[in-house]
Amino acid sequence: MPRILLSCGETSGDLYGAELVRQLKKTAPGLDVYGLGGDRLQAQGARLLAHVRDLAVVGLWEVVSHLPRLRRTFRSIVDELDAARPDLAVLVDYPDFNLRLAREVHRRGIPVYYYVSPQVWAWRRGRLRGMRETVSRMLVIFPFEEAIYREAGIPVTFVGHPLVDIVQPSPDPSAFLRAQGLDAGRPVITVLPGSRPQEVHHHAPALAAAAERIHRERPEVQFLVARAPAIEDGPLEQAFAASGARVVSAATHGALSAATLALVASGTATVEAALLGVPMVVVYRVSRLTYGLGRPLVNVPHFAMVNLIAGRAVVPELMQSDFTPEKVAGAALQLLDEPGRREAMKSDLAEVRRRLGAPGASARAAAAVSEALAGSEKP
Repeated sequence: MPRILLSCGETSGDLYGAELVRQLKKTAPGLDVYGLGGDRLQAQGARLLAHVRDLAVVGLWEVVSHLPRLRRTFRSIVDELDAARPDLAVLVDYPDFNLRLAREVHRRGIPVYYYVSPQVWAWRRGRLRGMRETVSRMLVIFPFEEAIYREAGIPVTFVGHPLVDIVQPSPDPSAFLRAQGLDAGRPVITVLPGSRPQEVHHHAPALAAAAERIHRERPEVQFLVARAPAIEDGPLEQAFAASGARVVSAATHGALSAATLALVASGTATVEAALLGVPMVVVYRVSRLTYGLGRPLVNVPHFAMVNLIAGRAVVPELMQSDFTPEKVAGAALQLLDEPGRREAMKSDLAEVRRRLGAPGASARAAAAVSEALAGSEKP
């Protein structure tokens, strides 16, 4: 019976890892999977050594404060490597943790497949040297990443983005709105403040203040706030109460499908919005210390993934000091008041979707992993 170590330390990685395992089990129903993940991976039968909700952190201070827990988790995985040796390790994103883990796995002579690339194209490109020594194959989800790894001498396969299959529009957005007590005939702004508690801490106050400003100027506008699984009940309802927002859980795609436009924390959620063709304003903020230390190391023309994929600014970005209630409200009102601008953005987002590859990314990633398990990996 084949055995895989799978390590993903964030909500998005749990989603991609679970889909990978689901595809693998179509041809290997007895597959044994253990490692680091979340509810979705556990639902696929994986044995979790730690849960992503306890480990997903953003920012320098947040990482430092979580170091003891991260070290304990790392040690437990390494111990399990020796107790239950896997045939293959699949590491999903979460680079500061997983690249260290890759060294331990490689040291034991176990092949390492890395699914969802670290953002070496944005910063810390020097990590490619270590990856060349420890990673057997990269499975990348963005088309521009393939050339980076080929040039670095690291075997690579572009599989496409798994969200192309996962993200599906609501079959009846009007019914979704009515179920939330909203009027399907009035404009809707959907707010995605982030999937991690630290993100919501940094983003929710400014987004709530922006929503209140928009509500004052356009009382007809309705608000939906999509709450991620790792976020507790209560704080978002309190923060957005002044705008009359409805907070929904486990309904991100429904909330986006019903949106006239969205206010989205930079990250995977921007790709989800793009796949659904939703015009958006992208925001993000970290602590001043984290930003001050990290900004000189970042070398990209844009922060929003949608803009990076497009190779140009197709959606507005409001980052750090530019992320203010006034600027967010202004950008949102401009989109509300100019239907032509929204239509042009939808056209640009359709091009982003095309660049993310054809459906079947998780199946293609599973095929590559299956080849490795069978010992017939192609060069």
